[in-house]
Amino acid sequence: MIKTFLSLPRYQKRIISVTSDMVVLFFAIWAAFALRLEQHLWVPNWDQAIVAAITVVFTIGVFIRLGLYRAVIRFLGDKAFLTIIYGVVLSSLSLIVLGYLLQVFIPRSVPVIYGALAFLFVSGTRLGVRMIVNHPRQRDKEAVAIVGAGETGMQLASALSQGTEYRPVLFVTFQRANHKAMINGLPVVSIEHIAKHAQKRGVRRILLALDADSKVNRKDLLKRLEPLTIPVQTVPSMSELVAGQARINDIRDLEIEDLLGRDPVRPDTALVADSLYQKAVMVTGAGGSIGSELCRQILRHKPRVLVLFEQSEFSLYAIERELQSINRIEGLNVELHPLLGSVTHRRRCEVIMKAFGIQTVYHAAAYKHVPLVEHNVIEGVQNNVFGTWHAAEAAIATGVERFVLISTDKAVRPTNVMGASKRLAELVLQGLAQRQSDTVFSMVRFGNVLGSSGSVVPLFRDQIRDGGPVTVTHPDIIRYFMTIPEASQLVLQAGSMGLGGEVFVLDMGEPVKIADLARKMIHLMGLDEKTEDNPDGDIEVVFSGLRPGEKLYEELLIGDDPQGTVNPRIMMAREVSMSWAEMEATLDKLMRASQSFDCESMIEVLRTAPTGYAPNSDVADLVWCSGFEVVEEVAAEGNVRRLPV
Repeated sequence: MIKTFLSLPRYQKRIISVTSDMVVLFFAIWAAFALRLEQHLWVPNWDQAIVAAITVVFTIGVFIRLGLYRAVIRFLGDKAFLTIIYGVVLSSLSLIVLGYLLQVFIPRSVPVIYGALAFLFVSGTRLGVRMIVNHPRQRDKEAVAIVGAGETGMQLASALSQGTEYRPVLFVTFQRANHKAMINGLPVVSIEHIAKHAQKRGVRRILLALDADSKVNRKDLLKRLEPLTIPVQTVPSMSELVAGQARINDIRDLEIEDLLGRDPVRPDTALVADSLYQKAVMVTGAGGSIGSELCRQILRHKPRVLVLFEQSEFSLYAIERELQSINRIEGLNVELHPLLGSVTHRRRCEVIMKAFGIQTVYHAAAYKHVPLVEHNVIEGVQNNVFGTWHAAEAAIATGVERFVLISTDKAVRPTNVMGASKRLAELVLQGLAQRQSDTVFSMVRFGNVLGSSGSVVPLFRDQIRDGGPVTVTHPDIIRYFMTIPEASQLVLQAGSMGLGGEVFVLDMGEPVKIADLARKMIHLMGLDEKTEDNPDGDIEVVFSGLRPGEKLYEELLIGDDPQGTVNPRIMMAREVSMSWAEMEATLDKLMRASQSFDCESMIEVLRTAPTGYAPNSDVADLVWCSGFEVVEEVAAEGNVRRLPV
């Protein structure tokens, strides 16, 4: 019957609603008289019947005028009940006025009793129909618990109630005094009792809806939720809602910051703004994970010109399109110039910097994936070392004021070519800083970036969704982690503080054990780890062994005596450097090894330079190890011809 009613055309539904209201209003008038006169079989006289009929017709007209019959019963809200109240009040007043004008006997208490009964009957029928209609739909939806009983949590509960996927059954609070309270008909329980109540109410998913000003320790919260093996997800932040980037009911996996388990670095906008506002800025590697986030943050500081330098056509297209959209929507009026090219081409870099009057360069272009660089030694060194050198020389030649290199924790006592090449790039800039003083060179060193291309978090997430196994290289491997916005913010702040040749590092807190991170993600996605003790688990963690050049522990400092800066979270390393004469000789050896494609000689140059490079495996370059060797070198032309052995 309900399905038949819902399938009727809208005008037929309105006719049924009007007829139903007329019946209940007549009944309310009769019941008011019967109760007042204490006559259970009260029968109205002709005059009273006319007054009742006029009152009912007037009331229906008021309801129509107020738009009550345009409200969809299934989504009936507070406004509809206010409409009923207004209509009933006017109906009661009309009953009084008609009785007075027509001189019909109507006791003074009857309009009051009638108003109360009319509101109960008219609203009650609608609530009853709404409950009957919604009950099957609510029963089919997935039960969820909402962590956070504040404004965000209530908005989420309201949005989900109107949706088709999730049914809120529980609010979780952090205030013990609110335990067993009720909000919008839903029970509120303390975080200490979530396990018992989640099981009791069949919770299938936990949604984090914490207010922006919430003081909740997210690391402690996730530690409490992890043993439940119920999927934990989150909702957009208030800034995303205000910006129109998301809706309150856009459910998504946990934010990377939540998995990080520490407070992110807060931006020092005043410090950064002075070095960027109305300046000409260039970002190399602008399409990469770090480079693209740098561009987003730089753009919002309103430079005069922002040059995006990238060798990948698609990456450059994607970031340029995104930045143009931000530029237009936020009215920033920044000149954006997307340029293709490689940092290994010095003339290209120099012409670009001169053409646009570049004042600050953020050098993010690099090959950073350890195994790939290990298998492509020549290209890795060419891009990371010579690319940095050529871009830096171009900056000096064109009078660039500041040049900031994005480095890595793998440059500290490196065991792989990528780390050694990045450490040598740092030494190149330190040598150039000693050679001249017009361009200020500084370096920023940080750990693994969560969410970047090649990051373990999206990799683990995909492996878990595919049913596992989750691959970890070693049970004891640990890494420092930070988010892309944090890393970019550090780069901008350090670039503003640099005086020449400094290596800045971030106080990143405690390192994270990768195996523990994998297990946490398994549990927070609502699954069990499959082990010998738990053979019926869902996802297995498999240890694949360390890859070439990989080590168990990463470090941020070579020495043990870091110097503080104006930002308590940023330190300045005191480390060995090379004079430019020594550096030039090293680069010359490296160039000759590169031109002759002699990987062993190149590795030896990296090892003998003061990089601290101590390879933990043999040369792994795929071409070098494939059975080819140099058999003839045309010295006059500097060409190399390689033939199979």
